[in-house]
Amino acid sequence: MARWAIGDVQGCCDELEQLLARIRFSSDRDRLWFVGDLVNRGPCSLQALRLVRSLGDNAVSVLGNHDLHLLAVALAGEKLRKSDTLSEILAAPDRDGLLEWLLLLPLAYFEPDHGDLLLHAGVLPQWTVAQTLQLAGEVQQALHDDPRALLSTMYGDQPDRWQATLTGLDRLRFAINVLTRLRFCTADGRVDFKQKGNPDSAPKPWLPWYKVPGRASREQRIVFGHWSALGFYSEAACWQSTPAASGAVRSPR
Repeated sequence: MARWAIGDVQGCCDELEQLLARIRFSSDRDRLWFVGDLVNRGPCSLQALRLVRSLGDNAVSVLGNHDLHLLAVALAGEKLRKSDTLSEILAAPDRDGLLEWLLLLPLAYFEPDHGDLLLHAGVLPQWTVAQTLQLAGEVQQALHDDPRALLSTMYGDQPDRWQATLTGLDRLRFAINVLTRLRFCTADGRVDFKQKGNPDSAPKPWLPWYKVPGRASREQRIVFGHWSALGFYSEAACWQSTPAASGAVRSPR
């Protein structure tokens, strides 16, 4: 069985279909890992959601920041932005089923057989894989219990530093921001979401999250997306997949 990691689809369903044809995807032997951001920006977000959902057990996907934004617009009254391409989903006859499916997706997924962690953006240097999964689980539970309460308060860049004593919505917002928006951070757990350039563009003490020395999750391979300026990146314990319009990456094991 082959496992393929596919980067941010972002509503580019035609390109996704071309990519699946290019890798000769077969449902009887292959599995697809989607790093989140299935929707928005591209012209075919509705079709992309329908396609990935139709793959069933052949696909694993995590939530990205654009997926959460769709849920916030649909379920918590958040306003559409001028650049959003989500209106077709909101007006679709199968809207409710698609949103319910999205709500069930995790923010992080761990594959014990291969030791791989799948998420959208990044992991804080202080977080172990177990802690990352715990925080992702807390967010998923909040989405299940009261999605409107969480989605209506998830926006904002504060708090901007990790503390284990964080509680309530501050803790959940920080976890969402790290897992779906992180690029640069400091060794002591501060985050900055305004810097979006290439990995060498940030001044000290800011570092790409995966380059922080002594990162607690450094022994685990992490499959992630989000950072378009990074492009394809691969090392033993970190693996950034390319956008769906560019290609897919096959796991070497």
